[in-house]
Amino acid sequence: MVDGPAKLPQRLLVVAPTWVGDVVMATPTFRILREKLPGALLGVLLRPGVKDLLDGTDFFDEVHVEQRAGMMGPKKAAAKIRPMRYDAALLLTNSFSSALATRLAFIPRRFGYDRDSRGFLLTDRIKPPLRKNTAPYNVSTTDPNAYAPIPACDYYLDLARLLLDDPSLSLGPLELAVTDEENAIADDLLTRAGLDPENPNCAILNPGGNNPAKRWPADRFAQLAHHLQIDHSLNILINGSPAESELAQEIIQRAHALAESNATAVSNPERLISLPELGMPLRALKPLAQRAKILITNDTGPRHIAAAFGTPVLTLFGPTDRRWTTIPFDKEIELDADPTLPEEEVTNDHPDRCAVENITFDRVVEATERLLGS
Repeated sequence: MVDGPAKLPQRLLVVAPTWVGDVVMATPTFRILREKLPGALLGVLLRPGVKDLLDGTDFFDEVHVEQRAGMMGPKKAAAKIRPMRYDAALLLTNSFSSALATRLAFIPRRFGYDRDSRGFLLTDRIKPPLRKNTAPYNVSTTDPNAYAPIPACDYYLDLARLLLDDPSLSLGPLELAVTDEENAIADDLLTRAGLDPENPNCAILNPGGNNPAKRWPADRFAQLAHHLQIDHSLNILINGSPAESELAQEIIQRAHALAESNATAVSNPERLISLPELGMPLRALKPLAQRAKILITNDTGPRHIAAAFGTPVLTLFGPTDRRWTTIPFDKEIELDADPTLPEEEVTNDHPDRCAVENITFDRVVEATERLLGS
């Protein structure tokens, strides 16, 4: 740590994380900043595509949306935030470009992690922990100089502790809000799908993700959809981006085939619905997750959205280590691809042993029953 803050900022810019799930995992830190700096002006810099996540919340007074990446990204971002005359910036990102943007904006104090060759751009910095210095990873010989899997929620909290000069700060829950407009969008989607918006009686399956290696096989998601329909009489919403529409349709077709082969044709109220086909925007996932009985997902952003609304979540991990994204939420079951991997080893280093397809269908059903039963 370099010199601690001489005084608390009166005009603070928070540079938000890039990905959907990371933004949600930053919300406990957003809440701490709002509560500990009640008289300050708080602004946030978000990349395009994630702004809607924070609609309805009261964390920030000013919201700036700008792409920070690319050759001109830092310069454009700096031009947008410079007129606000922020006296401090808290960088929850790790990128060089985000640190450069705050420097070009002439923000005098810049707090962040000293990594990715950007330390000289920061005035107040901390080193992220390495495995060789962090239990239990320090007893492993596998890549000891790599970063330790610190949960993102704690990672962001440590920066708030630095900024506020208060090591006693502790995490609260994930937090999002739903606006009237977002509720109206969800009502329309569910109505068009033939469901009751007030009581959709649904499970959400999230079979996609940016990294194909993190996707549990489509045929098993189809088996799971069939199981939830027949054994729990749930309507099934298949979530995904527009690019994942084909994946959603594949799962629906496979589930229908299972119903036909087992002579258990799905009755009219029990539906399989592709949300990408309905043209669902990201912001509609908030009210849909809020109304669902359960979300079953790969390790992707929708997991955190559901958790922020208290919806039970089953998350399938492989080949990434779940400890990167541990969240303060007690209605989640995390299934590791290889639960026998020694705790000092990091899942990412064992991609074959920890492949997501190693999670069996029976394990997923057993965990699903526990969540629905509770």
